[in-house]
Amino acid sequence: MNLQPSSTPKLKVCGLTKLNQIQELMAMNVDFLGFIFYEKSPRYVLNHLSLEEISAIDHQGKTGVFVNEETDIILRIVQKAGLNFVQLHGDESDSFIIELRQKLDPEVGIIKVIRIGNNDSETKNKITQAFSLPLAICTLQPITYYLFDTDSKAFGGTGRQFDWNILNEFKIPLPYFLSGGISEENIGNIKVLQQQPFVLDINSKFETEPGNKNVNRIKRFKSLYQ
Repeated sequence: MNLQPSSTPKLKVCGLTKLNQIQELMAMNVDFLGFIFYEKSPRYVLNHLSLEEISAIDHQGKTGVFVNEETDIILRIVQKAGLNFVQLHGDESDSFIIELRQKLDPEVGIIKVIRIGNNDSETKNKITQAFSLPLAICTLQPITYYLFDTDSKAFGGTGRQFDWNILNEFKIPLPYFLSGGISEENIGNIKVLQQQPFVLDINSKFETEPGNKNVNRIKRFKSLYQ
């Protein structure tokens, strides 16, 4: 599945754990719903919802977040939860991504996360290397979208923003999600980005506690730019 970019960024809410909040977000026409399948995360969805409950959610942007997970486990969860996208948030190799792409249903997209630390040569090399994968020989385009997030040992959900200016040093070859500490206070700063994000990905800045979203605040945020 490949949704095309528009002039106004779409919205993804990640770290969802409560069915009533998911229904409220769907009523607000949130474009992507993020479910974290990383056991060490405080937002690990299977502590709150079953795969069957996630499967029953009628939405075209159900995204499963995985961190260095085994291919077979990802495939099983995608099938049982009826996911539309797989978000790879760990240190998955190019060969892993290509193998996963070949085994996944062609309709299921892959979002590859690039975690960004300091604006230094190591970070820039990591970005350059990640961008080379779409040129790999593969039956299908391996990656559907990129996602840029702040680097951390916790693999996301930190509420911290990286220096967005680093993205202006690259021609990003695919539409991308922007994540990492996005809030009402800094949303206006996306104008510094020469290549605008396809999706704004929000999480911890819109919670009362991990996995418990402040839906009214998300609604206000959405109204600021849409």
